[in-house]
Amino acid sequence: MAEKSSSASSSGGIGFGGLLTIVFITLKLTGHIDWSWWWVLSPIWITALIVMAILAVALAVHALK
Repeated sequence: MAEKSSSASSSGGIGFGGLLTIVFITLKLTGHIDWSWWWVLSPIWITALIVMAILAVALAVHALK
């Protein structure tokens, strides 16, 4: 029986923003930082803002063509 080999790779796992969020939540829950939850969860919303800004620029460029 011949085995199939696939050269496709998948990007799995947690990214930098996700890891940073987990670290911030852990530090908040253990009392090591006394930040507001807005700042603890900031890697999530900052990433979302960056993605939305990139999409807005891409849509604007597309609309001008």
